[in-house]
Amino acid sequence: MRPPEVDRVAASRAAVAARRARAAVKRAVNERRLSALSVLHTALASSESIEATMRVRDLLLSIPGLGPVRVDRVMTRLEIASTKRLSGLGVHQQLRLREFLEKRAPSVVDTGESRLVVLAGPTAVGKGTVSTYIRENYPEVLLSVSATTRAPRPGEVDGVSYYFVDDAEFDRMIEAGEFLEWAVVHNKSRYGTPRPPIDRALAEGRSVLLEIDLQGARQVREAMPEATLVFLLPPSWDELVRRLIGRGTETAEEQERRLTTARVELAAQDEFDHRVVNTDVEAAAAEVVELMRIQKANGLLGKE
Repeated sequence: MRPPEVDRVAASRAAVAARRARAAVKRAVNERRLSALSVLHTALASSESIEATMRVRDLLLSIPGLGPVRVDRVMTRLEIASTKRLSGLGVHQQLRLREFLEKRAPSVVDTGESRLVVLAGPTAVGKGTVSTYIRENYPEVLLSVSATTRAPRPGEVDGVSYYFVDDAEFDRMIEAGEFLEWAVVHNKSRYGTPRPPIDRALAEGRSVLLEIDLQGARQVREAMPEATLVFLLPPSWDELVRRLIGRGTETAEEQERRLTTARVELAAQDEFDHRVVNTDVEAAAAEVVELMRIQKANGLLGKE
């Protein structure tokens, strides 16, 4: 049966829009405004994304310095057919392509138009409260949402506070290379930062805030040295203990474990670029955002 005219017109328009969107992604990669690796991460993270519909060969051709002959040789070496799309790659093909892009694809040119800031600190210092205040009062800042295997606490919302996933899904995300960083926290639950949303936001010129633990901050520093690390401090050790016990969400045994971890985390504050004391949530949030603006302005001045 022949589809109605209106359906054929809509399908045609959708196809044109998809081609234009793919062309925009390839142009951004060619101009080094978007990394080929981030395109791969996005494609693997969402089968509904424009990136997922791109052919591997087209992505490689968009990389500066790679011509058709060389790309064909690379495809043969990676054992990927010329018609294969990013969303159709097998696990081993994904790994081979990722390794190739990590070694050979050029990095994104830093234009100074966006900044990645990492907010870390000891347990119960109020990282989540400060981050939530920034999300609600500074819409220009994108607050990255982490994935975790722990159970939600009262008032936490899936997809807003965290992405609450089980161990099997967390393992899948690790295997697919979807995390910028991940770690086991307090010898119990796993936490990780999904990378595709961050790459897209930075490519668009937005500032991004990550609220993560000490281990995660170290991984981000290694993966993205340009990131700015901010350490959130309590007014005093006694206040930190009061906040943890007053929270009432952990057993006495877990409270002691978290306080032991907090002592280790506090000792690492000199590894960070800036320190902010969380005496008042509004003031601490304002100081973090101001640091983001200063870093962004410094990037723009460095470009001139």
